[in-house]
Amino acid sequence: MRVLALDYGAASCGCAVSDPTGVLASPIDPVSAPGSRRGLGRLRALVGELGVERVVIGLPLSLSGDDSDQTAETRAFARTLAAALPVEVELYDERFTTRLAQRAGGLGSEHSRAAAHLLETWLAARAQRDARDEPSARERAHG
Repeated sequence: MRVLALDYGAASCGCAVSDPTGVLASPIDPVSAPGSRRGLGRLRALVGELGVERVVIGLPLSLSGDDSDQTAETRAFARTLAAALPVEVELYDERFTTRLAQRAGGLGSEHSRAAAHLLETWLAARAQRDARDEPSARERAHG
């Protein structure tokens, strides 16, 4: 499954996409003013061009896990985006992703690198969840 991750900001939205197998995450160019008509159009185009099946948006919770003004703005953007896209939109805890992107450096904008860290974390959690939920080969053979 190909997934698009977003590190939302009103001025610029960092973007990263997984490979088709859902294992690797790569930063791509950020989208300016993602909440604008043009920004939403660009995100819609990315979903179509890249064959994205799900969008994951980083949810900026405080260190204690509480909501903030930015959290409320991100939730509102996620609702708007979900209404504009033909794929599922999910919020995912993004604590520390920007700090990791700053420390790691690399290619792409800092926000897109943060989106890549977010996506790597989401993909790893999904792989663990899938492994836990999948019956073992022995259970399948005797099921």
